Amino acid sequence: MDTLETRELRYFVAVAEELHFGRAAERLGMAQPPLSRAIQQVERRLGVSLLERNRRGVSLTPAGEVLLYEGRAALDATAAAARRARRAGGADGPDGSGNRLVLAVKAAGSHELLQRLLGAYAAEPGAAEIEVLPCGLCEQEELLRDGRADAALMHTPFNTLAGFESEELMREGQVAVLPAGHPLAARDTLCMADIGDVPGLPPARWARHGTYPPGPGPEVRDQTQLAQLIALGRTLAVFPESARAWLWTEHAAVPLTDAPPVVTHIAWPAHSRSLALAGLIRTATRL
Repeated sequence: MDTLETRELRYFVAVAEELHFGRAAERLGMAQPPLSRAIQQVERRLGVSLLERNRRGVSLTPAGEVLLYEGRAALDATAAAARRARRAGGADGPDGSGNRLVLAVKAAGSHELLQRLLGAYAAEPGAAEIEVLPCGLCEQEELLRDGRADAALMHTPFNTLAGFESEELMREGQVAVLPAGHPLAARDTLCMADIGDVPGLPPARWARHGTYPPGPGPEVRDQTQLAQLIALGRTLAVFPESARAWLWTEHAAVPLTDAPPVVTHIAWPAHSRSLALAGLIRTATRL
């Protein structure tokens, strides 16, 4: 029998991530002996060894590595299905009734396009309520996969569309956003080489999952923080042309002649069967 229960997958993923039965049991809020028995039962049912247990501790076998990868995806899909079902039925809405869609967007990104989309969709008969969920750098993918969002405005080459359905909505160039008083701000155009190593303006390091990549630039968690650091002359950034909508007077935007175009897509889970979502996609593609 190849079927695994969601509970068993959750048990195994906890052990595989902790590589320690005691810590996994504590994380799951259960005693260690029944957790060990549950993992052994899964191994017997599948007919493979998932974990290597020795004096040095616990490690994953090749079969265990596969089940960890697939198990995480299965648990995420289950949670996502539950979230989307509750939203479609209105169970998590403010008044407990009515259909609702969550649209994830990069904070301060595609402002004009978003306004047009929301206005056009709201005019459609039977339009669902749209909750706009601003997010940080490349968070749209995670929000779509785990069910916290039904659709997202994604921007290639920064976002990946792998595993999603999508429609192209807009294509635009990129600009270098600099402190207004910097000598480069007086140029009509720049190329990527011009901003590759500007003295005193190291590129900002965006936080991902609570950590920052190595480098000399300032640590940035959100758009407002980045905007302030640019205004103070501490960093520069590259943005789509539409970013001009949120620039401060202390900023200057100079077109980059050789930067790849940024393409805005509306993306959604490939398996979605939501009629409300289909209506939103139709409206977006008409725009």
